[in-house]
Amino acid sequence: MENESDLTTRAAELLAELGKAIGQAMVGQKAVVDQVIAALAASGHVLIEGVPGLGKTLLVRALAKALSLEHGRVQFTPDMMPSDITGHAVLDPATRELRIVRGPVFTHVLLADEINRAPAKTQSALLEVMQEYQVTLEGQTLPLPKPFMVLATQNPVETEGTYPLPEAQLDRFLFKIEIGYPSLSEEVGVVVRATTDQAGDELPLGAVAPVFDERLVVELQRFVARQRVDEQVVDYAVRIVRATREWPGLALGAGSRGALALVRGARAVALMAGRNFVTPDDIKSVALPALRHRVALAPDASLEGRTPNDLLAAVIDSVAAPRT
Repeated sequence: MENESDLTTRAAELLAELGKAIGQAMVGQKAVVDQVIAALAASGHVLIEGVPGLGKTLLVRALAKALSLEHGRVQFTPDMMPSDITGHAVLDPATRELRIVRGPVFTHVLLADEINRAPAKTQSALLEVMQEYQVTLEGQTLPLPKPFMVLATQNPVETEGTYPLPEAQLDRFLFKIEIGYPSLSEEVGVVVRATTDQAGDELPLGAVAPVFDERLVVELQRFVARQRVDEQVVDYAVRIVRATREWPGLALGAGSRGALALVRGARAVALMAGRNFVTPDDIKSVALPALRHRVALAPDASLEGRTPNDLLAAVIDSVAAPRT
């Protein structure tokens, strides 16, 4: 039987293999890929923001293929209804009874593409799904398969035809990941990979090989949840979150879910580094993706061109990390 150290090493190797598998389709963006893998290991949902054409959908499709799990995709549009996501009941003419038709959320990995193109009512259909891993239809509570992960993509709020996500839904995402333009060499690699032996716009997923299966993902998530977190490190995470509530330039600070996200994400980052304990640096490394969507800028800070990332970086620098 393997000891804890061996299990930690093996888990870190598997996560590294997952990153390499995704890299067969996704050129560059290593920090983005690592954050998505950390969220998966922490059993969290991810919101990925970036302008069109930067590979958000490719990243999610590559992850789903590397996990060898069932996946579904919902293209959010302004006329979409909640039932288009969760499902609905129809009258069976033969039995004269209501029959439940399950929606696309009944899968392991759900790609919610351009989620902020749908109105708030439709976006809110995912609240119960993301928090309780279940759907209630016609009074029936239907559990979702596990593992279950929502990977939502959105265009920047300034983009035409978008609606801001409600704060309650933003809080359900473990991480908000910002994907930016690639470097020159990475962009050359993207073009080469997407045009070699390809006549159209089909995503280059042929080289992505399955690394995980359903059982292994669940076991990994349970193992991450057992990673040790010293009380001083938890105290550090909570102090960072509390500092956001009184910071100049922030009209709204992070709630308690922010501290939970810091600890859960830091556990996954520690495991990816081959450790079975969390350090203050692990907390720092996930602070921006875990908190940037949980704070709101004050009007004056927004007028000055400040961003949540700027202010959060200052908050993190101001909070003393434990030394022992």
